[in-house]
Amino acid sequence: MDKLFDIIHEDAELLVVNKPADLVCHPTKGDALSSLISRARVYLGNEGTPRLVNRLDRETSGVTIIAKTPEVAGELGRVWETRAVEKQYLAIVHGHLSDETGVINGPLGKDENSRVAIKDCVRPDGAPAQTEFTVLKRFERAEGTFSSLRVVPRTGRKHQIRIHLAHLGFPIVGDKLYGADEDLYLALVERRLSDEQRRRLLLPNHALHASAVRFFWREHWREFRGEPESWFLGFQMVGC
Repeated sequence: MDKLFDIIHEDAELLVVNKPADLVCHPTKGDALSSLISRARVYLGNEGTPRLVNRLDRETSGVTIIAKTPEVAGELGRVWETRAVEKQYLAIVHGHLSDETGVINGPLGKDENSRVAIKDCVRPDGAPAQTEFTVLKRFERAEGTFSSLRVVPRTGRKHQIRIHLAHLGFPIVGDKLYGADEDLYLALVERRLSDEQRRRLLLPNHALHASAVRFFWREHWREFRGEPESWFLGFQMVGC
């Protein structure tokens, strides 16, 4: 059997994994390895009823917490509802940001000008959203200039980090939906993504990684961290 996932932490109640990119959290087909939750069921067998505590987009890699029982899932779900959860991401974006740190404050709502139904954008009447960023490194490759960022979402809106960075003028490398051409996303969905389009994207998945999650539960702080995959790390090492 193929490797199911990298385990960051496991105890009697929690399974914390480093979700690979290009894996959905919930199943879209019957294959037992087609989603993170189905892989968790295979791994646990009859020893648990896994429930996802947090979820990541298909192409976003990183720390994902799985409760082994519905009771634990309910407890942690209430923790998440209080928003007393600290999340940290790593991202690689196009361009060199001039500021070392900053906060992007942009309300988010449906992008009514897009052909993609799930696409959102910054709009004045949207839901409040704030994203904090810190530049870790600026570098150059033959394809252009890039920056590595540490990103902390202060709110938890759909696609928030991707939208905010693109709105600022620094889209995430490999982002098919919020990059320069949303037809790349449509081409992917319609299974017509060409080799030339893949070359334009530079990476097989968008360069966003959930690197850490920290929360207070049962009188203790819990913190889990996971490293990005090799394709993510390798991209920012070239030309440095």
